[in-house]
Amino acid sequence: MPELPEVETTVRGLRGPLEGHRLVTVEPRRPDLRRPIPPDLRQRLTGATVTGLGRRAKYGLIETDRGDTLIFHLGMSGSWRIDPDAIGKHDHLVIETEAGRRLTLNDPRRFGSLDLVATEAVGDFPAFLALGPEPLGPGLTATHLRDAFDGRIAPVKALLLDQRIVAGLGNIYVCEALHIAGIAPATPAGRITRAKLGRLVEAIRAVLAAAIEAGGSSLKDYVQPNGELGYFASQWRVYGREGEACTCGATIARRVDGGRSTFFCPACQA
Repeated sequence: MPELPEVETTVRGLRGPLEGHRLVTVEPRRPDLRRPIPPDLRQRLTGATVTGLGRRAKYGLIETDRGDTLIFHLGMSGSWRIDPDAIGKHDHLVIETEAGRRLTLNDPRRFGSLDLVATEAVGDFPAFLALGPEPLGPGLTATHLRDAFDGRIAPVKALLLDQRIVAGLGNIYVCEALHIAGIAPATPAGRITRAKLGRLVEAIRAVLAAAIEAGGSSLKDYVQPNGELGYFASQWRVYGREGEACTCGATIARRVDGGRSTFFCPACQA
């Protein structure tokens, strides 16, 4: 599933062809994805001008001058295409601008979503109400993690994947950040020292920034809007590297936690 860096990369890639431009065609090509597409989406967006793009957790936001914001989620297999040669069967939303650009939301498995809400009410969008702070924003601090982890015996990896504690983190980047910080994924969260929590915050920021710079990590269907792959996978320290050598010389291990693969170094994350 595309995680925060992939969504951030997507939003940045959409700014050029969309921001400041009027939408002359907005065509949903099916009634639903993971859930129904708003039936008035075409009417409310056709003729509107895009005034800004942003991101909240793993959701992209496209604001318009009509006071509406299109909220999209890429699900398991979604990606935006800019000026595709042809419209494919998995292009479920087609947008054309007055400048002659065409964009499509492609989602073969249809686990993504499209919602349209009043811009002033974006903060009340149900999926946003319980989200924790953005990992690249000022709200993620060692103090925040200490308070969220206080008294908790659950593994730190599981709690970092809880969107109520930190918004937007996913399996790949949690594994990578824990390795950088030298924290074992199974460590009871409430037992981690404040000093290590400080290193963990720095590691989270560093790995996300590096992933965004590299265009994200391409897994199966994900590509950037310009069609390029995300190249951060070549920089993975532990994720997907079971049996390979860690930078410390030990062998990277893998286990399954809650149905998800956890990759770690049993030596430098002891």
